[in-house]
Amino acid sequence: MTIAYWCVLALVFFPPVLGAMAKSGGFDNSRPREALAAATGWRKRADWAQQNALENFAPFAAAVIIGHLTGLAQGTLDQLALAFVALRVLHAVFYIANQATLRSLSYVGGLACIIAIFVMAA
Repeated sequence: MTIAYWCVLALVFFPPVLGAMAKSGGFDNSRPREALAAATGWRKRADWAQQNALENFAPFAAAVIIGHLTGLAQGTLDQLALAFVALRVLHAVFYIANQATLRSLSYVGGLACIIAIFVMAA
């Protein structure tokens, strides 16, 4: 497996980690959506980061697969995938820490990685 594929696999586990953070400190598993809706502070932001991680997983996975299928240089694809993972981790950290500007910058950086893969694969 390539580094880029390992990055996809690593991000499969990222939303559950964020979800566990959101649910820490007491959680009613019989009504999970209601419990998360009632969360406040950093736990609420961890839930939002989890939702955002889920929303951004599919475009990244698609980009990596398309990059492989079109023969994008492996080193380039690996670097962009690693950058995306790093930016997604930073995005979650900034989200939980309530650093909106840094969160947005890391989001845009991750989106740029996805776009770069698609453009270079064209």
